[in-house]
Amino acid sequence: METKTIAIAGLNASGKTLMVERMRRELHSDSVRYVAFCDTYGTITDRSYYLQQRWNQHDIEEETPYVADALERSFLLSGSDTPTRRQNLQRLYQLLGMEALLGKYVISLSSGELRKMQLVKTLMANPEILILDNPFIGLDAEARTMLSQLLRQLKEQGMKLYLIVARPGEIPDFADEIIWTTDEQEFRRPLSSTSLPSPLTTHHSPEVIRMTDVSIRYGERTILDRLSWTVCQGEHWALSGRNGSGKSTLLSLVCADNPQSYACNIALFGHQRGTGESIWEIKRHIGYVSPELHRSYRRNLPAIHIVASGLKDTVGLYVRMNEDERQQCLQWMETFNIADLADRSFLQLSSGEQRLVLVCRAFVKNPSLLILDEPMHGLDMQRQQLVKDIINDYCADPTQTLIMVSHYEEELPSCIDHRLRL
Repeated sequence: METKTIAIAGLNASGKTLMVERMRRELHSDSVRYVAFCDTYGTITDRSYYLQQRWNQHDIEEETPYVADALERSFLLSGSDTPTRRQNLQRLYQLLGMEALLGKYVISLSSGELRKMQLVKTLMANPEILILDNPFIGLDAEARTMLSQLLRQLKEQGMKLYLIVARPGEIPDFADEIIWTTDEQEFRRPLSSTSLPSPLTTHHSPEVIRMTDVSIRYGERTILDRLSWTVCQGEHWALSGRNGSGKSTLLSLVCADNPQSYACNIALFGHQRGTGESIWEIKRHIGYVSPELHRSYRRNLPAIHIVASGLKDTVGLYVRMNEDERQQCLQWMETFNIADLADRSFLQLSSGEQRLVLVCRAFVKNPSLLILDEPMHGLDMQRQQLVKDIINDYCADPTQTLIMVSHYEEELPSCIDHRLRL
């Protein structure tokens, strides 16, 4: 029987994507579709989006598309408008829980919701061969189950599937073949972290975050409704919730990336928001990584410059680092086992290597508050364990505070002692 579903598994930078690119050239055909689930809004070349645009919906332009309109245009461009195709489209909406998203602006979608939309647009063309690169990252547990069921149905309908995965748990049970780009035993063996660099100056305050009756609304949509939340120094929080539940919006208020943060009752490090502090004073004590931040790094800079931008709280490095700063960056890159990437171009790294560089950027200034929004995106099992070990070691210091978002319980470090679910 012909192989129908092939999983391609291996460590980050082991050649999975290169293998698929070679395969795509060999399979050159209109019946082949490829989807890379990277951290992106719009297309990979669309530079019109910027880090805060997702939060600036009060100033949204009239031509900004709704999800329903964008999908309708894709539907009409991908084939004839027949009752059968319409029925198939509605079935896709139901299987992936898209109905609730149709009335949203595209730029207001969470990273997980965008992945659903991207998949629907691809399947409209009814390809014979579908190649999915990291299809499950960024999806909540319910969405992962829905996607797995959909892929099984597509296989049963005769579609040939290639699934690129970086974790053993993402290999579906209906896969007919597994192609390993890394020895399987090495694939499952954890890495060990080195000692952490010496601490820099930290901010000491018994109360790190206090939100009182915080509400965020965009038009008729309520994202957060009278939320009160207090985070004290030394606490380690896991923030969870379904795709689109408001997790990243909540964190954007803390980091002052959301314009509505100044209209809310928020105190940070014991100081009330809006009492004269600058955004840079806020960010100076926060280390941050997120899918939105990953999207904003599209310049061809050496990896060490990306890490060093965390010292300046900028996207990109606009001030030359001095030797002490360079050594600080290299020490952290050694801790994350990526010192050999220091002079490599960020855009030439694998998606997993890029994410590790950005996680390193969050730690580089030894922040008092670490905000890690889905930091494990695209990381293989070895590097997941490495990051968890580093987080645990870092949070052993009773002055350090952590907020971490993940859709996978196994990604959470053992230091987690508080939880908030939206």
